[in-house]
Amino acid sequence: MKRSKYNSFNELPLMLTVQDVADVLGIGLAHAYEVAHRKDFPTITLGSRIIVPRDKLMAWIDEKAAKKSEIL
Repeated sequence: MKRSKYNSFNELPLMLTVQDVADVLGIGLAHAYEVAHRKDFPTITLGSRIIVPRDKLMAWIDEKAAKKSEIL
């Protein structure tokens, strides 16, 4: 698994690229694009560029983790 270049939430830029999302989540770039195109994933499209607000990404992760714990 690829190691993230970020060590903490505070090091993340306010707006992340899909490559940044891949690094943070520890997934490949192709998979990060698949996630970015999901309806429930928080993206902003500027022309052909996809960006992800840091706070929205963290909220999305928290939401997914909460749903997982509800199932268990």
